[in-house]
Amino acid sequence: MRYAVVSDVHSNIEALDAVFTSLRDDDALLCLGDTVGYGPNPNECVEQIRARATATVLGNHDLAAINGFGLAYFNPAAREAMIWTQNVLTAQNRTWLDSLGYEFRMPDFLLVHGAPVKYFEYILNKDGAARAFAATDAPLIFIGHTHIAEVYAQKPDGTIAHEHLQQGGEVKLLDGVRYLINVGSVGQPRDLNPRSSFGFYDSVARTVTINRVEYPIARVQEKIVSAKLPDALARRLQVGR
Repeated sequence: MRYAVVSDVHSNIEALDAVFTSLRDDDALLCLGDTVGYGPNPNECVEQIRARATATVLGNHDLAAINGFGLAYFNPAAREAMIWTQNVLTAQNRTWLDSLGYEFRMPDFLLVHGAPVKYFEYILNKDGAARAFAATDAPLIFIGHTHIAEVYAQKPDGTIAHEHLQQGGEVKLLDGVRYLINVGSVGQPRDLNPRSSFGFYDSVARTVTINRVEYPIARVQEKIVSAKLPDALARRLQVGR
């Protein structure tokens, strides 16, 4: 079976549409959260994920959209965008977000937004990856949250290898090795590559492939300006940071 794994759509419908053009009809879609926040199309993004996803977990921006949790810790631009999002999000979409769990477990993989158990922790180095591996027995962990596509591989002796996937690439899953894979961000990449980032997990071939796809950034920037959201949220899309 092939799974498409997306994260951090952040109300960017143009980016999500571009990703969806790469999917086959028989792909199962897994979403790692933060469908809303930052961008100008929260309802459209939630509705597409609701209609297409096999499993979705809750992100910190999704939680803030429901009840304001964590809003005090957002930077000013993120906070302003979230207040705007709360005001435009439909009751139906808010209820759906509120129905999501913090994790989704299958025998061969685990979905969380940021990290196992500490769901909104940022994994930015091998120490963070080691804590994540210690918190679960899942052989394959999919995360987002940092908006940086990368892979950590824990060998049987406990040592951890790391590789950035800024330009995409394929990870071959080896027997006895555990993997923590960040699929990057659909709607707001932050690894200096502005193209949307997402993954494919092939459970038969035992591979995870990170794809990067172009989308019409200028159109999203125009919408951000039109909605009177912070200009910084438009500018950062151009540089992928």
